[in-house]
Amino acid sequence: MAQNRSSAVMQQRAEAHDSLDDFPTAPWATRALCEFLRSRGELLHLQEVWEPACNRGYMAQPLGEYFDRVHATDVHDYGYSGQGAVSDFLVDWSQDAPDVDWVITNPPFRLADDFIRQGLKYARRGVAVFVRVAFVEGLERYETLFRDRPEDVFLPFVERVVIWQGVLLDPDIPIRHERVDKVTGDVTVEIKKPSSATAYCWLVFYRESAGFSELVRIPPCRRALTRPGDYPPVPDHLLPPAGGLLDLAEGD
Repeated sequence: MAQNRSSAVMQQRAEAHDSLDDFPTAPWATRALCEFLRSRGELLHLQEVWEPACNRGYMAQPLGEYFDRVHATDVHDYGYSGQGAVSDFLVDWSQDAPDVDWVITNPPFRLADDFIRQGLKYARRGVAVFVRVAFVEGLERYETLFRDRPEDVFLPFVERVVIWQGVLLDPDIPIRHERVDKVTGDVTVEIKKPSSATAYCWLVFYRESAGFSELVRIPPCRRALTRPGDYPPVPDHLLPPAGGLLDLAEGD
């Protein structure tokens, strides 16, 4: 990757790798947002989008199926071949900012409100962030963001989006779960499909806001919006023991 000497790259904040949020987004969840935007008349195939927390590209790639061009950046290099220079979205980009219609991303949770405000400076049409439903709660965030700039559309998923730290998992593929007894320390190995106790949503902020929030539930669509090749192989440490898949299939 060629060195980028732009002002945005040169002034980026130092961020230790182990301090970063690393929660890859299931591609079908991004397609669900794009389908919603198209249903509202957005001509995505004529528009450009910026994904400023691109991670391994699991959101940028499905965005590329809908948008004319995807600008993918991140404060850390996770090895995504489609990423531009390693760069910090939250600095002053000035003339270095890409000319985009949308900013769409799964931001670090602790910086999500900053990502929203920054995105609205650069996006002609709007900003969409993939966040936990709990993001809409809290007095401090209400005072600093939602009181004066509520989301225009709140899009909760009626299906759970399976999100695991550091790895993208197919919710239909059983994996190895280890459970440690807090008293004895004994380890029990279970083979089951990955799941999540956390609810997620999209928040859409239009550049020209209506000033109030609309609730639109995302109907069941995971299977319809999942494509071959969306998920990488299961990491070795999560592979079931030999025979584990067969045992589960027989008892499921």
